[in-house]
Amino acid sequence: MSATAYCRSPYFFEPRLTREVVVGDPQRGGIIVGGHHPVVMQSMLTCDTMDTAACVHQTLDLVAVGCQLVRITAPTVKDAANLNNIVAELRGRGCLVPIAADIHFKPEAAMEAAKWVEKVRVNPGNYADSKKFAVKEYTDEQYEAELRRIEERFTPLVKVCKELRRAMRIGTNHGSLSDRIMNRFGDTPLGMVESALEFARIARKHDYHNFVFSMKSSNPKVMIECYRMLVARLDELGPDWNYPIHLGVTEAGDGEDGRIKSAIGIGSLLCDGLGDTIRVSLTEDSPNEIAVCRDLLAQVPVLTLQPSSDSTIQRFNDSTIPFNPFNYERRRTPEIEIADGIRAGGEQTIRVVVTQATWDKVTPKIRPKDDVRPEAVYEELNVYEVDPTADFDVNCDTQLVTVKDDIGLPPITAFRLLAAKLKALGRTNPILLKDCLAFEPAPLPPNIALLRASVVIGSLLADGIGDAILIRGEAGAGQSLRLAFNILQAAGCRSFKTDYVACPSCGRTLFNLQTVTARIKARTEHLKGVKIAIMGCIVNGPGEMADADFGYVGGAPGKINLYVGKTPIKFNIPETEAVERLVDLIREHGKWVDPAPQPHTVSHSTSVG
Repeated sequence: MSATAYCRSPYFFEPRLTREVVVGDPQRGGIIVGGHHPVVMQSMLTCDTMDTAACVHQTLDLVAVGCQLVRITAPTVKDAANLNNIVAELRGRGCLVPIAADIHFKPEAAMEAAKWVEKVRVNPGNYADSKKFAVKEYTDEQYEAELRRIEERFTPLVKVCKELRRAMRIGTNHGSLSDRIMNRFGDTPLGMVESALEFARIARKHDYHNFVFSMKSSNPKVMIECYRMLVARLDELGPDWNYPIHLGVTEAGDGEDGRIKSAIGIGSLLCDGLGDTIRVSLTEDSPNEIAVCRDLLAQVPVLTLQPSSDSTIQRFNDSTIPFNPFNYERRRTPEIEIADGIRAGGEQTIRVVVTQATWDKVTPKIRPKDDVRPEAVYEELNVYEVDPTADFDVNCDTQLVTVKDDIGLPPITAFRLLAAKLKALGRTNPILLKDCLAFEPAPLPPNIALLRASVVIGSLLADGIGDAILIRGEAGAGQSLRLAFNILQAAGCRSFKTDYVACPSCGRTLFNLQTVTARIKARTEHLKGVKIAIMGCIVNGPGEMADADFGYVGGAPGKINLYVGKTPIKFNIPETEAVERLVDLIREHGKWVDPAPQPHTVSHSTSVG
């Protein structure tokens, strides 16, 4: 497939034009997803679906902050039937927000839910398949037989949704691909795309088109690759495959980490013109997600360039894309020294550069063993600053290059163009990325500075571009340094602390995710380089934990299962004991270290200013 098939342009903002999907009655509170309509913000309830009062209360709270579509889990037919009571109570109170039912494992629950709600989400990986992590080679005949079985299971829902004018989301998750897909395509973006297309072909066979796609992963790089590949495949299939896209990074976590991961994955795709509806999945109270959605959408016009007739950019738009959008590969560069004892490029980790002002403020407070520390000073670098819209040349590949400030281009466009022009010149120079190329009249609020830096730097790192980064949009010295390291960790480029994969909670969750996540972090946040998954139930558990070292998963009410990777090791541990048993498991596998004594006067989080 063509490298530029995933978006209209890697340099300009041109929204992908999709068909419209109608969710409910637009004349009575319903919404239209896709077409020329604004991106829809959605969220999900965290309470038990059988608790009608709690579901109504949480829905009203979400609508009050601007949520336009509310998703409720329906794990059983009984839960699905109670959606009738929830919707009736909401409508009786004058709340007309469309409701989506979230379905896993049980087609019967989907059939029941479709009677009462405006949209049904199905996950192809577990809608008609039982996942056993079995390894089996399928002949073409056996594979076709499985497809016929899936069609038999899925067709009734398609017919009901068509008859009742319900919308649908065909949502694949990286963590729940079926064994059949895994054995044929592997745990890959291609496997996710093909899994969704199998279900879409069944829907289209019955002339049902009122659906959207999603390709969610807890890894922003994987998520970006999946969506790009999906859109390219839809483009290949023909103009009538222009279905809308729902964007989300699943199990993003909480706090800054959850926001950074979401901004990298969702924000980069929005800036490429992709996405018709979004959800920011945080392990927090659901209304917090809508605030981040709104802030994230507001950054897109600031961080993108409208189509232009500029001949320099247009020439590269037509002929050169400096990265592989479907398969992450770091841009190859020579290794160079950027400061005393600090090397960048080549196989070196992505380095963190700061301004002289930031260096002067934070270095006196850094302790010898601190991992969060600046590695070079911008003003002292031997860096060649160029305007990528003008002709330039570099004498050797070992010269560090960056984009000049104040050239009138947003940074994503500017750095992609710089990489493209270096490629055209046959140069492999290391690149220093900047989160901004011009400064606002007043300092950005910290939440906006975080989102902008995450979208810009994260997008470029996901493209494979960048050997060092500089954050200047965040005014606080210590905050800007921490943000740089957190972006590198979220993008999978550098590990300086414990990494957590934590789901956002829903009615399937078997324990209080916010409380338990905080408890696990308090015991393990000193374990540099260890990745821990905290999953409320088994739906995406083993798959999303495939690249985690350890997993803490709800197995039954009050009971926890512990995993090593995607392998369950300990079952039905009482929740009161489970965190300490997780620590024991980490210790058994040789990854536990005792936390270093902390000074009483200054905490680690404030030690850099």
